[in-house]
Amino acid sequence: MGIQENIRKLVNSHHPDPFAVLGMHRVGSGAERHVEVRAFLPEAREAWVIDERDASRHRMENLHRFDFFTAKLKGRELFPYSLAITRYDGNWQEFRDPYSFLPVLTDFDLHLIGEGTHYRKYEKLGAHVMEAEGFRGVHFAVWAPNASNVSVIGSFNQWDRRRHPMRLLGQSGIWELFIPGIGEGAVYKFFVKSRYYNYEAEKSDPYAFYFEFRPKSASIVHDINTYTWQDHAWTENRSKKNWFESPVSIYEAHLGSWMRVPEEENRFLTYRELAETLIPYVREMGYTHIELMPVCEHPLDASWGYQTIGYFAATSRFGAPEDFMFFVDQCHQNHIGVILDWAPAHFPRDGHGLGFFDGTCLYEHEDPRKGEHRDWGTLIFNYGRNEVRNFLISNALFWLGKYHIDGLRVDAVASMLYLDYSRNEGEWIPNKYGGRENLEAVEFIKQFNELTHQYFPGILTIAEESTAWPGVTKPVYLGGLGFDMKWNMGWMNDMLEYIQKEPVHRKYHQNNLTFGLLYAFTENFVLVLSHDEVVHGKRAMLSKMPGDIWQMYANLRLFYGYMYGHPGKKLLFMGGEFGQWDEWNADKSIDWHLTRYLQHSRLQKYMQDLNRLYTSEPALYEVDYAWQGFSWIDLHDAESSTVSFIRRSKDPADHIVVACNFTPVPRTAYRIGVPEPCYYREILNSDSAEYWGSNTGNQGGMQANAIASHGQPCSMDITLPPLGVVYFKPSR
Repeated sequence: MGIQENIRKLVNSHHPDPFAVLGMHRVGSGAERHVEVRAFLPEAREAWVIDERDASRHRMENLHRFDFFTAKLKGRELFPYSLAITRYDGNWQEFRDPYSFLPVLTDFDLHLIGEGTHYRKYEKLGAHVMEAEGFRGVHFAVWAPNASNVSVIGSFNQWDRRRHPMRLLGQSGIWELFIPGIGEGAVYKFFVKSRYYNYEAEKSDPYAFYFEFRPKSASIVHDINTYTWQDHAWTENRSKKNWFESPVSIYEAHLGSWMRVPEEENRFLTYRELAETLIPYVREMGYTHIELMPVCEHPLDASWGYQTIGYFAATSRFGAPEDFMFFVDQCHQNHIGVILDWAPAHFPRDGHGLGFFDGTCLYEHEDPRKGEHRDWGTLIFNYGRNEVRNFLISNALFWLGKYHIDGLRVDAVASMLYLDYSRNEGEWIPNKYGGRENLEAVEFIKQFNELTHQYFPGILTIAEESTAWPGVTKPVYLGGLGFDMKWNMGWMNDMLEYIQKEPVHRKYHQNNLTFGLLYAFTENFVLVLSHDEVVHGKRAMLSKMPGDIWQMYANLRLFYGYMYGHPGKKLLFMGGEFGQWDEWNADKSIDWHLTRYLQHSRLQKYMQDLNRLYTSEPALYEVDYAWQGFSWIDLHDAESSTVSFIRRSKDPADHIVVACNFTPVPRTAYRIGVPEPCYYREILNSDSAEYWGSNTGNQGGMQANAIASHGQPCSMDITLPPLGVVYFKPSR
């Protein structure tokens, strides 16, 4: 290829190997042998090569009106050099030529990336401030195997796609370039030109650590290794923690709408402001964990974060990466774990995102029968591809490592497991055995769970999985998927159906109350009342309750009390703890003004007391996942719509009796069987006047006598308050 053809291809952004043209090269042979330096400098009026050994200058010639400069230096071998230019604005600029640097990525890096085992891939791809050959700058790298040309464009080169074309590293599909002289804060994208379809696009960096504030979509060079963590005691203790036998009460929060500042154009709180407000609130309310709806960068507020563009970036809506690190650090110093919603099931079609990244279906499947979710308008990851699995697994490890996240709640697992998820006949492709299971996704999930626990002992992985897939929370070595816990969607659906019925009809639906115990110990369940249950016309939790105002609050307190007595860890979405009336609206704060009213503040106090009781009584959490921690006293009194049961800790003598009345009729002298002939102290009564109840109860407790009942050796006559739940603990 002649020099003019090389220049033409460079300035038109489709030269396959810019390093073969740009930079310093030996040219010719014998007496004609010389060194030639070539540079594309559209901002230069004049240009020079500077020999760094003696600071001598050598004028460059501008060839062919293409802003392509060259200097032929006879009688020389290769030498260290810089470039200097006089800009059209008259300013002098001196800099090291990006095309004088050797590759930064090693063959070993490329090998691990290719086989999908580079678990710190985020340290190699993306944009990294570093030093190369004694010069500070930024190393850029991106995977685009079907591109004919990739360039770095940004604020430092006037977004000129011709200015910084990248080199392709062998057959790896990875393009890289080290640009000296730029650093943190540089705004950039990758210009990708495909070998196919005449496709070209400006893409955000899939591995970027920071993004512009939406609706802008460029990536920002950012060093995330400068924050000094203060949570060593927490992380050390976490690695030894047995969460199955510990209290787990999760407050699910959406950072963009937990609280806003309406006086300042309804702006978001920053991560640091949230640390000052949300963390003390969660601690005061007695929760053990905060679960954050995705904080990964996303273009559309209405997606709540579940349609991710920047998998490695905490959204700039609330501040810089260090600000989110500060938030997590403060959670840990206040003894609160942080669970992050993670969305590896799908990604959006936005043109600057992962979709059709290099003019081919790189991250997604090409066949829409495997590659798209029509319900959500999103694309499905190709879990059978090494590089894609590596992208997602390194992302999970990134959040656990760099941000000290304590757990990942994996969104939409069912959509990953089934090839026919939300598809009609003929709209999906069976696996190689003719089945509907997505075998590649299953293997990915197993690998994800094995590696996250291997590298970060004590973290939690939680599946949002709504089907009866077996062994979701069994270890991989026993044939399971390897999650620690699973959302109990069946219990949630049964209970919401039940609790919304008028009490007079509940006796015909007693099975809704009790059915969950038939499978309660088949998985490690979390009982959830999440954001999904208070949007899209489903009504807020309080608004779901039947009856007059008093009964609505009583029903909700009863529901929460039954939930906390039931086996399984707990999750409640923000606003439910004080009885928000309106459905959740992600565009404004939850209705904090309601807490000024007595009934709402009393419900809030009830939830605070319920959390504190739950976290202080081992019988309510130590044996959540085995029958030994639960036994029915009476589940058959459908006529009265009551149930009663016993919860036990690992010490069988340590037990709590729970009795629920799902009608507004007080029930006096209501006999229930209990294990011991002792005084049973009433440690919780949802009908207490302190919680805006009618104050019907047992005057602090009840004496049990050696009269057998309900299969127990003893019994006691209690008062069951209307629409109320009572907890009793033996006092010996």
